[in-house]
Amino acid sequence: MLTINRRVGNALGFIACAALMAYALYSQHVLGLEPCPLCIFQRVAVITVGVLFLIAALHNPSSNKGALGYGVLIALGALAGMGISARHIWIQAQPPGSVAACGADLDYLLEILPITEVINKVLFGSGECGKVDWTLLALSMPWWVLISLVVLASWAVLVNIVARPSR
Repeated sequence: MLTINRRVGNALGFIACAALMAYALYSQHVLGLEPCPLCIFQRVAVITVGVLFLIAALHNPSSNKGALGYGVLIALGALAGMGISARHIWIQAQPPGSVAACGADLDYLLEILPITEVINKVLFGSGECGKVDWTLLALSMPWWVLISLVVLASWAVLVNIVARPSR
């Protein structure tokens, strides 16, 4: 059976999330790619997963029950982000103009609407999220976020649930 130091494994998960966020900020502030509302939601998911990895690394639960809890929480956070990424990928695959636009930026929507309406409006009517302005190996950024979250969720399960802790 695989033996992994849970603290190190969770710290590596946190570092991976920090690297993803560093690149997101680099692409925004250096490359000039403004994030759409779904991009911001994906960032929130990556930050959530990163914070959970960090808490798991700092806490370093000695019981398998505690590690199971962290593994499940991190995987659930990643699953939420995967759903947002999948929605973003679907919107990008639609013909231009076929998905209704929000009409306002996220900051304005948060000022005038309750959070539940903002989430609904972004997830179900974000035409501006259909623009693809960055690719790597022919995959847009939401594809890479989806892939990264699949890897991070798998890593969380491996480190916290599957592997035996090192002594």
